[in-house]
Amino acid sequence: MIMELTFLPGGILAAVNNLNLNYLTEIRLRRGQPVIIEYRGEYKYLGAGGVTERRNGAILCGDVADILFKAMSGCVYSYAEELKQGFITVGGGVRIGVAGEYVTENGDVKTIARATSLNIRIPHRAEGCSNAVYSALFKDGITSVLLFSRPGCGKTTMLRDLTARISREYRINVLVLDARNEIGGAGESYDLGETVDIVKSCDKLPSVKSAIRAMKPELIVTDELYGESDCAAVKFARDCGIDVLASSHVCERAYLQTLPFDRYVKLNGINLKPEIYDKSFNPYSDNRADDVCGRSAFGGKKEEGGGIFGTVRI
Repeated sequence: MIMELTFLPGGILAAVNNLNLNYLTEIRLRRGQPVIIEYRGEYKYLGAGGVTERRNGAILCGDVADILFKAMSGCVYSYAEELKQGFITVGGGVRIGVAGEYVTENGDVKTIARATSLNIRIPHRAEGCSNAVYSALFKDGITSVLLFSRPGCGKTTMLRDLTARISREYRINVLVLDARNEIGGAGESYDLGETVDIVKSCDKLPSVKSAIRAMKPELIVTDELYGESDCAAVKFARDCGIDVLASSHVCERAYLQTLPFDRYVKLNGINLKPEIYDKSFNPYSDNRADDVCGRSAFGGKKEEGGGIFGTVRI
């Protein structure tokens, strides 16, 4: 993964190289402020030697606009559409959230000027993290499932592992709508399976309509459902007899229950068991799920309570 972070200033990159990347999930850069990382599930300062508890030992961040420009390889135009969404995705599926001056036009964000903060999210491939969910919901056939949680609980990691597992076990045609290059990674850096086709588009409804005709999928996988258009895309697929595996940040159950899914999975975070519900949001139990709760998210050591993630590959 370190090769995918070469846009970082030399001092920060050298410090990151001293870390165990299995435990690194975020790098927070704020102009003129200490560099903060999320490491082993906690926010810490980043010092020259790695993690430090002391603020005065932390590396100070300079101009984040220069870092962002380097991450885009100087081709701002190529990332214009992504910037409207407040982020860019670079090699390996590394996602960079951007804060600064949002320039709006007709009520929509046109671009981001004078970036002041970056949130660099480090993706992980946690093989086996979906064991519990797969065993409970997909062992006897394909069904439509929505993963939901607040940000940072592993929805995309779970989607990625489920997609690869379903492709490998069922060998059906799987269509992935990868709007943010996070599921497959930029340049398809993650191997999702030999029966998977990837469509990159931020507008799910027309993409689903076209891809169903063109690719004849038996399962559609997509992330971050939100808004009427995204929900209409899921309904269209289900009306066509195609199952959907998706994720959403929305956690309001009354709203989620209106969506055409057969099962719902709430992810509670690293080392915490997922909660599985039927379409009426009654708890769904399957004894097999309790036998395969896997290992912890990052690092492979099983924690008390049973983790939802397995061995990480970077």
